[in-house]
Order: sequence, then structure tokens, then C-alpha cells
Amino acid sequence: MPDADAPVAGAAEREAHVLCESSALAERGSALVFDVLLWGHPARAFALRFDGRVVAYLNRCAHVPVEMDWQPGEFLDHDRRWIVCSIHGATYEPADGRCIGGPCGRSRLMPLEVHEAGGRVYWYPSRDIRPVPAGPAASPPAVPPSAPPSARPAV
Repeated sequence: MPDADAPVAGAAEREAHVLCESSALAERGSALVFDVLLWGHPARAFALRFDGRVVAYLNRCAHVPVEMDWQPGEFLDHDRRWIVCSIHGATYEPADGRCIGGPCGRSRLMPLEVHEAGGRVYWYPSRDIRPVPAGPAASPPAVPPSAPPSARPAV
């Protein structure tokens, strides 16, 4: 398993964006849902901890481009084993976003590059998935409902 504090290859030339404190993502718990721009258009993404590793994907089913969470931040099935689209039941492997059942065929979820170091989770934008520009009306980042009060942004 790679060293959690090792730098991400190619990440040095890109700006890291802090998503949350590491403690805000419980193992197989609620995901952190956050706003991004996909090809310049508003979209949502999510990050969750699965088998000790933080993974992040665009919140868009590979079958039909709709958001997948059945409740805000809830993507995992009842047994907390698979990511499941709430619309048509497309099922994905959390470790790599690969479709393992349902109408998604051989598709995959669109991954976001994340890295965990120093007690924080960082996201590295790509050419296609960019951060939403901060502005005067920018809202604080979303946090999972299960996050401790210390991890929640001041309002």
C-alpha cells in the first residue's frame, strides 16, 4: 500500500485544495459532497473513505448523467460495500469506480485525484474538473452530517 504521506505524482505543479480534515471521513461512512466545474459547467463530486483509503468521484452515474446519492452524502448500499446509483441501481466498486452491475455496463465513475496527508484530505483539479471560483457569495464547503462539530465550518 502506498505511503499516505507520499506526494502524488504530477501533483507538485498543480494547486492542492483542502477538502476536509481526515477525521471527517469515517470508514464506509457518509461522503463529503462538494461543488466542482466539469468542462466549465457546475457539477457535484464526492469523497469517501473505503478500506482505509480516500477515494473521490464526480457525482454522476456512468449510465445516465444524474447525481447518485439517495440522501445527501449517502452513496453506499445497505451493506456499505458498493456505490449504488439511486436512480437505476447501477453499482460501482468504490476502490476504482468500475461498474460491477446494473445498467452501467463496462463504464466507470469519473475519478478525482485526492491525497491524504497531515490529517487533511486534498483534491488536485484536472484539466476537465476544476474548482468553483471563490467569490463574495461563496458558501462554506460541505461536510458530512456525521462530521464532528470541530470539522464543520463556522457559519
